[in-house]
Amino acid sequence: MMNAADGHGIVGREMLRLLAAIQYFTRLPAPGWVGHDQALLDDAVRYFPAVGLLVGSVGACVLIAADQFWKMPIAVVLSMIATIVLTGAFHEDGLADAADGLGGSSDRTRTLEIMKDSRIGVFGAAALILALLLKFSALSGLPLARAAWLLIAGHAISRFGAVLIMATLPYVRDVDQSRSKPLVRQVSRTALILGAATSGVGLIPVQWRGLLGGVGVLGLCLGWRAYLQRRLGGYTGDCLGAAQQASESVFYLLCIGSV
Repeated sequence: MMNAADGHGIVGREMLRLLAAIQYFTRLPAPGWVGHDQALLDDAVRYFPAVGLLVGSVGACVLIAADQFWKMPIAVVLSMIATIVLTGAFHEDGLADAADGLGGSSDRTRTLEIMKDSRIGVFGAAALILALLLKFSALSGLPLARAAWLLIAGHAISRFGAVLIMATLPYVRDVDQSRSKPLVRQVSRTALILGAATSGVGLIPVQWRGLLGGVGVLGLCLGWRAYLQRRLGGYTGDCLGAAQQASESVFYLLCIGSV
């Protein structure tokens, strides 16, 4: 069966998949010819970490520009606002919903029902506030250049953690009723390799601390995967958003530690 990526050369197919990933995971517009083909969006998952590089780069540019006019804490807040606007709070929303569901009930069915509720509860509000405060606190005390590189690396490696979970767990919702259905099919080995390589590029400027942070993100995501397998038997889109937010925070913490 043909999909939107067929009929193009290798470069053309990969560019189409990259644009599809940008279109799905951010609020940036894409050319109309990219379309919304299901198979194309499935393939676009391989560029999830690349989108992280883009989002982190925008945040870093806003950070650097804002630092010319205001003190570092204000610049960090503005950079965080920029990344949230760019992604439409996609992952922050997932974190809040996952916290409400997992914190609100020990019953699997009820947990999934709570996650689908668009209203935010106490667990979700607390998780979201604490995650934002943690990221702000980690970055606001750093030198400008270091904070900028950490933003880029953190956004990339945290999204690879989500790809890893998608590749190793089943999706637990009804595909036809899910806004995340482009993510629910089997993630290919190519997607994992490309995602890891892209994340690795983002870690290079952070040097050995980036490696430490990357190992920490890997450990966190494997632990989160095991928890989701036990609690839900798989993942939801909200669980992926929670993984991204938690991974980003853990990465910053490990990279700024005094080790």
